[in-house]
Formats: sequence, C-alpha cells, structure tokens
Amino acid sequence: MADAAKRNHRIFLIHATPLPIAAINGCFKTLWPEANLSNLLDDSLTADLQSAGKLDQKMIDRFIALAQYAASTGTDGILFTCSAFGPAIDACKKALSIPTMRPNEAMVQEALTYGDRLALMATFEPAIAPITAEIEEYASSLGRKAIVDPIFVPGAMKAAQEGNMAKHDELVAQAASEAKNADAVCFAQFSMTQAAEACARNSGKPVLTTPDSAVRLMRKLLTGNI
Repeated sequence: MADAAKRNHRIFLIHATPLPIAAINGCFKTLWPEANLSNLLDDSLTADLQSAGKLDQKMIDRFIALAQYAASTGTDGILFTCSAFGPAIDACKKALSIPTMRPNEAMVQEALTYGDRLALMATFEPAIAPITAEIEEYASSLGRKAIVDPIFVPGAMKAAQEGNMAKHDELVAQAASEAKNADAVCFAQFSMTQAAEACARNSGKPVLTTPDSAVRLMRKLLTGNI
C-alpha cells in the first residue's frame, strides 16, 4: 500500500455537463494534487435524459462505453460527476474491475452522520430521485430510515449555464431556507459547490457538497490514505 500511496494515480473524470469540471478539478488540486486527471465530457447525455424523461438501457449502454474507454487508457479509477445517472454508473461498476464511483456516495455516507432527516437540493430536477434512493438505500443498510426533503431550485442551472454564477448562488441560497427541519443539507450536484457557504448562513444547517468527499474517498480507495 505504501508504493500505491507514493505513485501518481491516473483518474478519469466523466462529465455529462461542463458545469462540474472546474469544481472537481479544483478539489483535486487542493486535496490530491499528485493525481493525474483526465476529463471526458459528453454533454449530449444531460440533454438526452431531459428529452427522454427516463434512464433507459440505451443510455446505460452509452455510460458503459464511456467507462470502458476510460479503463482502456490504463486509468486507476473513474469518478462520474453527473448525479442523475446513478443506475447507469452502477452498471459501469459491475462492468469494470477498477474503482468506479458515483459522485454522491461519499457525501451520502457523511450526511447520515448528522441525522436521518436530510434536505436534498438540486438545480437539475432529474437528479433528485436517484440520489434520494441512494440515501434511503444506504440508511437501510445501517438499519435506519432516512427522510429526504427534496428542494428543486428552478432557474439556477440556467443562470449557471449562462455564466451568471452570482444569480445561481443567490437562488440556491434563497431556497435553502426551506431546509429548516433538516439535520443537514446535501447538494445534488458538483456545480452547486460555491453556494455552500451562503446556504449554510441562510439555513443554519450543515451543508455537504460532493466534490471534497468524492476526492477523499477515491484517494482512500487507491492509496489507503484519507
């Protein structure tokens, strides 16, 4: 394990939208700068999911193809940053022998240390259902029952896509006031990360984001170090 900790690992980051790229690369730079990163973007995935309204086998097969391509380069691990595609990522996990991570699994584990009632905030509405299921399944594995309060923030993703991150953050922070009954607030997407501090102030609750937790878990999986 000592040799594994010393060498530089190659991590493939697979994105369905360009919005998370800066956030996750920044977290790696801070928390695991030795990692060699490769970014793979297919922004048709998000548009096609919105158009289809559901995650079908054809979409799952596309994810497996992307993951197999990444694995063919000799990468050590794959991190997906697209929260709305959980079942497709699980199919990739089964198809590959290298660590392959959902974007939220580390955050979900951390969130349940605060309590069983969680507010789940999203700017991309299709992300809510699969992450809710992920939280409930993990809680069930611990013999607990999670209560997830979904908070969709309309208009925030459009603002981010237009480059107006100030408006994005304002909308997300305003919506955080709906989390008054939660033990903690979870962000569904990497792209929401910079609004965390404002949300914590507005909600008075701990706010958990996905990138930091994801980097720490991938590093632990590959090197044994936290």
